[in-house]
This record gives sequence, structure tokens and C-alpha cells, in this order.
Amino acid sequence: MAHTFEELVEKQRAADEAYARVRQLQDAYGPPTQTKWSEQQTTTWETAWRAWRDLARDVQAAVTAYARQEDTPRTEIEARVKEAVRHGDEGAGSG
Repeated sequence: MAHTFEELVEKQRAADEAYARVRQLQDAYGPPTQTKWSEQQTTTWETAWRAWRDLARDVQAAVTAYARQEDTPRTEIEARVKEAVRHGDEGAGSG
């Protein structure tokens, strides 16, 4: 499946937001090895973790496909995507 650079940026943003949610839950619940989480807390955290994992996997696959499509090193595409996310610029992949 062909992806645009803008799609890669949006996918990375979604993965970053999902990761932030996992961290937020961990901070709120405390370390699982030191604090007994309720069943609901455990389920909520696991659901958030799976969402982040799936989104991160999708980003990696999309970046790899885009790099092949553009005949550009994968690491270069990944760096450009992360830079665009940091600066809120979806046009960073142009040119």
C-alpha cells in the first residue's frame, strides 16, 4: 500500500499519543511491581499498551514501504517523520 509522507506523520502522531496514554496510566497507577493494580486498571493499561504496540508496528511497516517506494534509506525517512512530528510540519517530506 502506497503511503504519503503526510500519512506517515499522522500515523507517528497517533502512535506517540497512544504511548503518552500508556505512560499517563502508569504514572497514575504507580509501578505494577510496587502497587497492586485493580483488574480494571490492569485491563485499561493492557488495552492502551496493545493500541500503542499496534500503532507503532503500523508506523514501522508504513515507513519501510514508503522508503522502498522513494528509494531512500529507511532511517532517513524515519528521521524526517519524527522531525515533522516534533515541529508540526507535514510538508517536511517534500523535496
